[in-house]
Amino acid sequence: MVHLGTHDDEYQGRAKKTNKVRITWELPTELKVFNPEKGEQPMVISKEFTLSMSEKANLRAFLTSWRGKPFTAEEASCFDITKLLGVPCQLSIIHEPSKKDPSRMYERISSISSVMKGVTCPAQINPTFMFSLEAFDPNAFAALPDWLKDIVRNSDEYKALSAPAEQPQVAQSAPDPVAADEFDALPF
Repeated sequence: MVHLGTHDDEYQGRAKKTNKVRITWELPTELKVFNPEKGEQPMVISKEFTLSMSEKANLRAFLTSWRGKPFTAEEASCFDITKLLGVPCQLSIIHEPSKKDPSRMYERISSISSVMKGVTCPAQINPTFMFSLEAFDPNAFAALPDWLKDIVRNSDEYKALSAPAEQPQVAQSAPDPVAADEFDALPF
């Protein structure tokens, strides 16, 4: 999970600021050799969301599908997105041709659900990874690929972190996490 930060965006012709997160899932049964020195590694797939749990937010709808029940207003208001780390799920993936080059195919997550009863999810292969601009870790930032670092560097939060010390910085507090035992099967 990578917090991309707040960026200038446009919605229906109007400028606005959006705080984004990129969530990546490992596909432990889909192995491929990306680097001969490392051997077979699991494929991954990612999806970006606006970091919002408002009633109409895509992230909230996606997570509702994953956990199989809607969020109450209280649950949504204090949801801790880090509770998703390492939680198994079942993804539906669509293969679509590129708009620029129809001969090139792309994968896109179309839906998510919890793992069906009786189905065992294979063990995670790669270590869980999280990067947050709220608790900036230079080692985690260094581990990001360059293209992702560039996106993070363009965020309002990163610019504030690298601002001269005499400029005031606005601290953002994370929402209080919800205890895992407050939900039924999934920790969110």
